[in-house]
Amino acid sequence: MIRILLAEDDEAMRTYLSRALETAGFSVSAVDRGTTALPLLEREHFDLLLSDIVMPEMDGIELAQRCADISPGTKVMFITGFAAVTLKANREAPQARVLSKPFHLRDLVLEVERLFADNPLAGNGGPRH
Repeated sequence: MIRILLAEDDEAMRTYLSRALETAGFSVSAVDRGTTALPLLEREHFDLLLSDIVMPEMDGIELAQRCADISPGTKVMFITGFAAVTLKANREAPQARVLSKPFHLRDLVLEVERLFADNPLAGNGGPRH
């Protein structure tokens, strides 16, 4: 099963996204900020970091950069409602996908599935780096 770490500071959005992803068959751990996500990345294997970009304490871009150091095999996808932030994300984390709000939950699930379509080994709880 594909394991997703969701970092989203808006509680309603975090709950909404978690439920949709779990319904689609993904395992989701959800946190409200990047500083809470880091210890999880250090202790557990995640196939995907799904992060809002604008969050308190540590933005999603910094979180993604730290994730690349801690767990280089973890893929990254950003969600954001700010076009200018999307441009910054593309420049500073070019390997990450960016999904702009508003989006339909079906679109989110399809994007996650696309990320792993060519990687049948995802979700196997593979070795930590």
